Amino acid sequence: MIKKLLVSLLIISLFLLIGSFLNLEYLYTHSTPIIKTSLIIFIICISFLIKKINQKPELMLVNSLRQEEKKEENNQKKVYFKDVAGLDEVKEDLQEITDFLKFPEKYSKMGAKIPKGVMFYGPPGTGKTLMASAISGETNANFMYASGSEFVEKYVGVGASRIRSLFEKAKKQAPCVIFIDEMDAIGVSRSSDNNSERDQTLNQLLVELDGFNSYENIIVIGATNRIELLDEALLRPGRFDRHIYVGNPNVRAREDILRVHTRNKPLSKSVNIKEIARKTHGMSGAQLANIVNEAAIFAVRDNRSTIGNEEFNKAIERVVAGLKTKNAVISEKEKRIVAYHEAGHALVGRILNNELIEKISIVPHGQSLGFVLNSSSEDRFLMTKQELHQKIQTLLAGRAAEEIIFNEISTGAQNDLVKSTEIAQQMVCEYGMSSLGNRTFNGKFLSGYESYINKEVNLIIENSYKDSKSILLKNLNYLKLIAERLLSEETISGRELEKILKVS
Repeated sequence: MIKKLLVSLLIISLFLLIGSFLNLEYLYTHSTPIIKTSLIIFIICISFLIKKINQKPELMLVNSLRQEEKKEENNQKKVYFKDVAGLDEVKEDLQEITDFLKFPEKYSKMGAKIPKGVMFYGPPGTGKTLMASAISGETNANFMYASGSEFVEKYVGVGASRIRSLFEKAKKQAPCVIFIDEMDAIGVSRSSDNNSERDQTLNQLLVELDGFNSYENIIVIGATNRIELLDEALLRPGRFDRHIYVGNPNVRAREDILRVHTRNKPLSKSVNIKEIARKTHGMSGAQLANIVNEAAIFAVRDNRSTIGNEEFNKAIERVVAGLKTKNAVISEKEKRIVAYHEAGHALVGRILNNELIEKISIVPHGQSLGFVLNSSSEDRFLMTKQELHQKIQTLLAGRAAEEIIFNEISTGAQNDLVKSTEIAQQMVCEYGMSSLGNRTFNGKFLSGYESYINKEVNLIIENSYKDSKSILLKNLNYLKLIAERLLSEETISGRELEKILKVS
């Protein structure tokens, strides 16, 4: 409105000046006061516009930010604890928080204060955002979502202003749940980052967390995949009081999650949710939801009225191995290498009884020319030194089979080598499972030990590789039988593998 008025005055002043100068007689006799007035208005308007143009961009951003509406999620469908499966322990830990938001007077009488903040941490896709939304639904509180990256800007002061605006709005809408996703974008330790804008944003967040009292009915929830990067001041009691780990679900939790995602879908009577949960060992809640969705898409594509086991098996393969490549042109030599490579993985894995084998395939999926699909009858939380060695042996068995049969190695073991090296490094640096003793190594205490660590990692990998070759040489006839079956049929199920081993 002000801009329009200034523009109008500027135009009128220009017309008056032009008209006055065109009529000299009028200028000489009558228009001196008009010219003076027009000049004054003209100069004021020009000065104001120049000031606005030269105003610092960060101040313009802050001014526009104050008028900007934040993201609202109140109109979306509410989520409740019953909609969140597989996180029973987390729900129990959050019971008093939800109860406090419902009945704050009950706690204030006892002098109890609500935890000011809750930090969810863990792998991606495990339900951290969903749990935060469920807290809002259970307490009928307003839910305000923000991503950590929204507060990181080029101009100093903008992120801090956005933090202030977010918390001011939350105070007006109490009871309220503020959820800040990807907290590591703004909460990274100040000792390792000299970004002044990020530091100011973090400082403002710390001030806002300290500013709440027990009567405001506001809870702040953060989520991160890398809690070790966060500043200690952010995680101390009085700010984010509770740190709750949200990990990948176990077999029972996977079953519950699958039932939630399939409850509104037409399933075939032959579908066994428990069996699918067993096949999806190590997968997150997001991956399970994706599997159910992919299975439904496969059913629609095949014009099925229900979703069956075949669709779920295809969906699991797609999530694990990638999209099936139908038109891949593979030479006969490459096909034989892949067949013996996958046969080596399957045979060593079966002999060592690391994991149950569900399927072996040499059909290309994504960038992979073949795969071995494993499943597990139980969830493992601890692994012994021997079991880790056996895991590396199984990973390196593909390359060992290539060397035994073709007397040369290929590039097909790249991913196996990456995983083997990672496990070996963890054994040396994190688990104390090497000749360097019962200690750990990290970035702070790594200096001077690099050569010793590399030597230990190489020793673990080379010994495991020799053990894999030894196992395959002792069972060479089995290796050839499995590979030949793969070359003829391209896919072998776990049951068919058992038959091959029993008959032989």
